[in-house]
Amino acid sequence: MHPNALFRSEDRALFETLIDEIGFGMVFMTTPDGPRVAHTPLLSTGDGAVQFHIARGNALTRYLDGGTALVTINGPDAYVSPRWYAARGTVPTWDYVSLELEGRVRRMASEGLEGLLHALILRHEGRMGGEQWSVEETPPDMWRKLLGAIVGFELEVLAWRPTFKLSQNKSAAERAAIADGLEQHGSPALAQLIRTLGE
Repeated sequence: MHPNALFRSEDRALFETLIDEIGFGMVFMTTPDGPRVAHTPLLSTGDGAVQFHIARGNALTRYLDGGTALVTINGPDAYVSPRWYAARGTVPTWDYVSLELEGRVRRMASEGLEGLLHALILRHEGRMGGEQWSVEETPPDMWRKLLGAIVGFELEVLAWRPTFKLSQNKSAAERAAIADGLEQHGSPALAQLIRTLGE
């Protein structure tokens, strides 16, 4: 989390939206083998927890249950050029959105894991439009084999640490110029966030 309080938020609905919209993150933990990370789809339960699954053979799998872990979700980010300011005698920076979730982890039963998979599939297939793929299209033996190759976990969030660094430390005119510059150089999502959240 960025140390500048200007870049923080207490808006839980915004955090939930970020998890839902991005739907993917990293799980970090210090293990006896050293620090490890797993990249995984994420699903918020809506009541202060996030669920995820990782491969049974992942370096984190045997350590997560009962441990404390950190989940990070990264939103849009981009380089901010001094060329966009009226006074160019400054330095570049980087605007970004990120959310850190720290908490206790518990392993899910196989029924919970299967429920998580169905929820993830339903959510992401629904966003694609058109004819959706269905789990029933996978042969049962293949589904059971794949289900046995992953492990589901739920992290109870004990600390929410967001960073919404959207040039809030700049004037309104500078923020508008930064948003225009980002939009022109391939970062429209971040530009929109600066316009709507960076005030």
